[in-house]
Amino acid sequence: MANSPDLRNARWRKSSYSGNTGGDCVEVADGFPGAVPLRDSKNTGGPVLLVGPDAWRAFVDGLRR
Repeated sequence: MANSPDLRNARWRKSSYSGNTGGDCVEVADGFPGAVPLRDSKNTGGPVLLVGPDAWRAFVDGLRR
């Protein structure tokens, strides 16, 4: 993605399926047209991965199957 969104005020959320045991969790931020920001919940100051909405939808649909 050529123009990275400004994520300073992003509201991150974890899946309701994530436990509180500190396991492997991914957080996602909503409200960024054209991009879905993802990060590791154990390293919130670390890198952010940006994926397109279609790729995110395909990923989530695959998990539901």
